[in-house]
Amino acid sequence: MILFPAIDLLGGHVVRLERGDRRRVTVYSDDPAAVAADYLAAGASWVHVVDLSAAFEEDEAETAANAEAIRAICAVPGVSVDVGGGVRDLGRIESLAALGCRRISLGTPLVQSPEFAREAAREFGGLLVADVAARAGQVRVNGWREGTELSADELVGSLAEMGYRHLVFTDIARDGMRSGIDAEAYRHIAGVAGFPVVASGGIATLDDLRALRALGDDVIEGAIMGRALYEGEFTLSEALAATA
Repeated sequence: MILFPAIDLLGGHVVRLERGDRRRVTVYSDDPAAVAADYLAAGASWVHVVDLSAAFEEDEAETAANAEAIRAICAVPGVSVDVGGGVRDLGRIESLAALGCRRISLGTPLVQSPEFAREAAREFGGLLVADVAARAGQVRVNGWREGTELSADELVGSLAEMGYRHLVFTDIARDGMRSGIDAEAYRHIAGVAGFPVVASGGIATLDDLRALRALGDDVIEGAIMGRALYEGEFTLSEALAATA
């Protein structure tokens, strides 16, 4: 089970949002590379980076600051970077891959540009991760701001045929809320996908991580942790020990 401490970026700052709401933001650091280095020192091998400014289609200054932050994170020796947010064309995938990112997530194109999503999977294979976020069972896109007519089951059930074998699934209602997880929901999603899932949203305690680990490697590939780490609910070292 891979633990992915999260680094969510807005205008070059490390932040967390509540339920993906741009208006409900907490800033935790102005030095994303230092945060990544601290995670690495605590025992992490991966970090999960989200370019929120790109996802929200913010102005050039904001997106440029995030691009520089991602470049700096990728330059931290020994860190493996899983990155997403606003990835909508092959050029962006190529530039992130050139920086050394080892996983690159696609979300909105899975719904709005499925032919592009298939083409990207054919060209980049296991480098790509499907990023599916849902509220009340319905998929949301464009930084979670827009609803769709697709159910999570419909989209997740199509991923293998599209060429995807990695999936981050986010429960929007729980994201950034430290409200605890719904372990059975992840069991269900992994069953629909046909491969294990990276759980995202709501992790609040070490017991949440233990519950995910108990589901087994055929259900859970990993877990993304954000606010609980930043606000000291547990340390990364404790999380790694709990899931070892």
